[in-house]
Amino acid sequence: MTLALDRGLALLERLCGQPEGMSMSALADELEIPRSACHRLLAELQRRGYVRQLHSHGDYVLTGKIASLGLAFLSSTGIVDIAEPLLERLAQASGELVRLSIVDDERLTWVSKAQGTRKGLRYDPDMGMDARLSCTASGHAWLLTLSDERALELVSRQGFGLPKDYGPRAPTTIAALLPMLAEARSQGFSTIDEVFAPGMSAMAAPVMRGAQAIGVISIAGPRQRLTRARMQVLAPALLAAAAQLGPISRSSSLFGRPPLGKA
Repeated sequence: MTLALDRGLALLERLCGQPEGMSMSALADELEIPRSACHRLLAELQRRGYVRQLHSHGDYVLTGKIASLGLAFLSSTGIVDIAEPLLERLAQASGELVRLSIVDDERLTWVSKAQGTRKGLRYDPDMGMDARLSCTASGHAWLLTLSDERALELVSRQGFGLPKDYGPRAPTTIAALLPMLAEARSQGFSTIDEVFAPGMSAMAAPVMRGAQAIGVISIAGPRQRLTRARMQVLAPALLAAAAQLGPISRSSSLFGRPPLGKA
């Protein structure tokens, strides 16, 4: 990868988490890019329609172009059409947020969702993000299908992230993560409570094609509603949805590439 391309992608990735924008100087300093080079890259990204300035000489923000490219890609693969009925039924049954993530090489990315009809607090994080493998129910559901060695290899490459960005029970060491994966393997699906985010809980099951996980379906919501007892009640419906999606996913090109790693 050329230096300019690497820096340009780093700018886009950093701006993804900054909807309010960042100044050129802050981006340059944080990403260790010379300010003159950072200015040129931002100007080119702006010319191509990927970023814009909030006002003259103001902070830079992403435009919707990257999102539109991603949505167009997902539409062309057919995965949204395939998964939508299953996700909608599960969302109606649970009353909570249901999401589908796909395994792509060494990444697990949320690509589709359905929101339940419950009133009150709704948990609805942005789509298109890569799941943090160490502290999300989706990440644990994928990892439970792998050997400990392969699972820890993937987690080590991605890292545990900063504790302040996740829930108070998020594992920060391999020793803390392994018992969570063992529990998930024993029941065939993962459950977390204030691990990914304070006050939130989630559960997830892998979508299998043969011995390989090709995706994950998850349910997430406030922990006062999505209790451990409630998750056990919802487990059969979650597992059934994941089992149904595996066979029909063959018609989507997005699931056509076998993921790395062995079960």
